Amino acid sequence: MTGLPLTVIGGYLGAGKTTLINQVLGAAHGLRLAVLVNDFGAINIDAALLQSATEDTIELTNGCICCTMSGDLFFTIGDLLDRDPRPDHILVEASGIGDPAKIAAVSLAEKELRYAGIITVADGLNIAEQLSDPRISEQVKSQLRSADLVVVSKTRELHVGSLLQDMDIPRWAYADDLETVAALMLDGTDLPARPASDAQSHPAYLHWSDTAPPALSREDIDLRLSNMPPGLLRLKALVPDKTSGFWEVHVVGRQKQVRRRDDVASIGLVAIGLNDALSQAEIMRWWRGT
Repeated sequence: MTGLPLTVIGGYLGAGKTTLINQVLGAAHGLRLAVLVNDFGAINIDAALLQSATEDTIELTNGCICCTMSGDLFFTIGDLLDRDPRPDHILVEASGIGDPAKIAAVSLAEKELRYAGIITVADGLNIAEQLSDPRISEQVKSQLRSADLVVVSKTRELHVGSLLQDMDIPRWAYADDLETVAALMLDGTDLPARPASDAQSHPAYLHWSDTAPPALSREDIDLRLSNMPPGLLRLKALVPDKTSGFWEVHVVGRQKQVRRRDDVASIGLVAIGLNDALSQAEIMRWWRGT
């Protein structure tokens, strides 16, 4: 097989795509991976692996690099193709509300690339609720059906496997079974020649972000999380503590996680919700406590 292989990592909001990429970056695969991500904030690079960092690229000692997708995907991939030496494999992290098959189609438009599969991460803790929610279920199913391999994150509960079997998903593995995941992600075993899109119409989403969130105590954060507005699907935040340090906050559906951080590269907050269920103003009032 010729061409630089390109694999897309998809999955709904908060499924665990970045966690999976972190695992692959640190694994002993011996490949120079190029990972295209939306931002570096969620990429947890082991300090022992970090070689250098610029505004839009992180270089690792094992030959891997991470690049932000701040510009056009074709231009970013063109830069990778111009590198000497070239990477051995490109991984693209899709947006949680995007169609991974559309991103994978870039491998057909660029003659120097080769389609190397779609991996969709399924949130094992929330997948049953997502599939039963009429507002988002078709989009979640579409992401799963377009996958060459579904990776179940966060749990090994047997009911998740039953749900995938009911959907006729032929290939799936648990996220901690990195050998199985890497066999498709990096070896390209038994893949079709092109991505299979099962794109469906999806609801309208809204985003709200704050690049300078105020300092909060743990009690402030807990109060906000106990009164989340309906329609909020995903929240990622790095905010300063009122005394010292920082708080990292994640919301995925009804799952909430708060942990303390001693230092962060930057602070900020991103919230995603359903357009017909809340407004940006409502999110702002909720988070700022006004």
